[in-house]
Amino acid sequence: MTLTEQIYAQAMVLTQDSCDEKLQLLEVLCRSAEISLQQSLRDGVTPEDCKADFVAAASLYALAAMSELDELSKLEEVKAGDLTLRRGSTDSAACCLRYQAEMMMKPYMKDRFSFQGV
Repeated sequence: MTLTEQIYAQAMVLTQDSCDEKLQLLEVLCRSAEISLQQSLRDGVTPEDCKADFVAAASLYALAAMSELDELSKLEEVKAGDLTLRRGSTDSAACCLRYQAEMMMKPYMKDRFSFQGV
């Protein structure tokens, strides 16, 4: 089983969605999460070095992205006069999933910022 397949299988356990179209999207998001997360690993660290955390975190990132996409399609307010379309606030479920993934992978990740002289 490839790493992407493991991430997708983990995400499938965590999702309650069974729509084929959304599951195909989830598979793409899992691949994207894997690539993104792999590029963020510290030098010398491979996904195999932290496989359980890597798989879990990538699946959480994919589910967070899917949750955000679901929220984008929902409008909170629609008006016809002077046309007002408003989306709800930030998806708190996606933020929570992303935070959990970040905490899980923090020991393996590159530093996100650095100070440079001017």
